[in-house]
Amino acid sequence: MTPAAPILVVSQADDATADSVIEELNRRRVPVVRLDPGDFPTDLCVAARLDSDGLRGNARTRTRVTDLGGVRSVYWRRPRPYAGPPGLGDQDARWCREEARYGLGGILASLPGAYYVNHPWRNRDAEHKPAQLATAARCGFDIPPTLLTNLETAVREFARDHSQDADGRALTVWVEEVDPADRNAGVSQTMHLFQKRVQSVADLRVTAVGEKVFTVRIEGSPGLDWRRHYDALSYSLIDTPPELAKSVRHYLDAFGLVFGAFDFGVDRDGRTWLYECNPNGQYAWFPEPITGKIITAVADQLQYAGEHRAR
Repeated sequence: MTPAAPILVVSQADDATADSVIEELNRRRVPVVRLDPGDFPTDLCVAARLDSDGLRGNARTRTRVTDLGGVRSVYWRRPRPYAGPPGLGDQDARWCREEARYGLGGILASLPGAYYVNHPWRNRDAEHKPAQLATAARCGFDIPPTLLTNLETAVREFARDHSQDADGRALTVWVEEVDPADRNAGVSQTMHLFQKRVQSVADLRVTAVGEKVFTVRIEGSPGLDWRRHYDALSYSLIDTPPELAKSVRHYLDAFGLVFGAFDFGVDRDGRTWLYECNPNGQYAWFPEPITGKIITAVADQLQYAGEHRAR
């Protein structure tokens, strides 16, 4: 492998975040190959050999052939689900999808010498919300009281314990404002997560890329979930509080992540509460120059960390 080895971007065609990083890498004249496992087997073919010397072979799309042993870095973004060939019955299609997931997925997760942002198995581990919150508590974050249950009685008890209203009504226990009358037997059908509302005055989106941490203060949301009101918000890049940065680093290390997008609420007392960490969060929607700083950091990680590994 040489410094001219390509960076593999694993994502679907409609991914503005991946597009922005590819544009930056193209500007630097760093070779990039884009691949979507959802194209397999119709528009993506793979031939990989494994023996005592390890893995080698190639992946072929309609336009490119990639040496599987010559990839510098992998940017694992938002690939489509594995698919089966058209025209199969449900059982056969399901079998083909599972074989593709284990076979092709195993190959793409085992490229020799490649540096991953993030490794797909680390993303998978870090996507489970209970694991996120349990790990975050160990890393020093403040976590809003949270309930995971399929018992209606437990929901009512949780709402009563964390009521924020004089008449005993819980104003919010999950993302939407929910009337107590709506807490019905439907809860029993699957696992639900309920969380005490943080009476926030602002939100923070903290994007960590390797050793770099970018903290954006978000204000002006007219609703509970600021992600529904992008155009109404104001964004300011601020210095990351040292203790918050320390906890972010511990969290990434705990899951083996290079990248993570953390969401926090800031209450009236200035206390910062963690909601979640998306190991594959978006950032292309930030205004400039915020987006540009994060794109540069991701491209640096893929180019230079990958080069270091290649050597």
